[in-house]
Amino acid sequence: MNSEKIAILVDSGSDVPPNLLERHHIFMIPLKILFNEGEYFDGVTIDATEVYRRLPVEIPKTSLPDGEQIHSILDKIYAEGYRKVLALCISSGLSGTCNMIRLVCQDYPELECCVVDSKNISIGSGIIAVRAAQLLEDGMGFEELCRKTQSMVADSKVFFCLKTLEYLQKGGRIGKVAATIGSAIALKPIISCNEDGFYYPIAKAIGRNPSIKKVLDLAQKFADGCPKIMLAVMHGDAAEEAESLIEEVKKKIPQGVISVRGQISPALGVHTGPGLVGICVLKLN
Repeated sequence: MNSEKIAILVDSGSDVPPNLLERHHIFMIPLKILFNEGEYFDGVTIDATEVYRRLPVEIPKTSLPDGEQIHSILDKIYAEGYRKVLALCISSGLSGTCNMIRLVCQDYPELECCVVDSKNISIGSGIIAVRAAQLLEDGMGFEELCRKTQSMVADSKVFFCLKTLEYLQKGGRIGKVAATIGSAIALKPIISCNEDGFYYPIAKAIGRNPSIKKVLDLAQKFADGCPKIMLAVMHGDAAEEAESLIEEVKKKIPQGVISVRGQISPALGVHTGPGLVGICVLKLN
């Protein structure tokens, strides 16, 4: 067994479900959700159900954790006896969280920190953290774990579709014209993150069911040829469709193990609105 005491840290945008945070003792730092009447911590003082309930009335802003929050979680990690930290962050191309965590870690000499930019969003980042936790439990040392985690970035891919483009448009992720045209012809882009960690439309489909099928087709194509796969199926206020998709995933990617399932974080739901359905594939080498 590995005698080093190594902590794994994620941000809430990585969408590691609470049961897996607890099982693997992964530390989580929440993003912020800013409504006019107050500030909330993502998944801690507000849940996804409440955010979706409020969206028709007010679309809140989101914000990265501040330095004080990050310093506080590092204090907690140190107080629990850890001296090394592996931090997995959502893409620096979509959030300033990764850079903020890196800066605070640099000014915390009591801990040796390795900060990895996942170049991905949601469980595309979180599934790497879950795998890293498994490797840590198997006895992998810190330096090797950092190298292995960095190498997993290129092997993790998330594919998701949305019921409406309205929230991406209002959040500045796509233009108003594109959103209007998409709504008019029921054109649904399937979205992923490119190698630089930015959103891009990897494919398009017309209609809800074809778009979900396209998500599965793309996940299957990415998984092809790899004998061992970790999978995640996530949703944003679309539990029934996600459950149906899980059954199809089992048929289409039989070599994969669905290690994570559940609802995306409230902060990500702000930008995608209700109706997100997605699959993450992590190739294990």
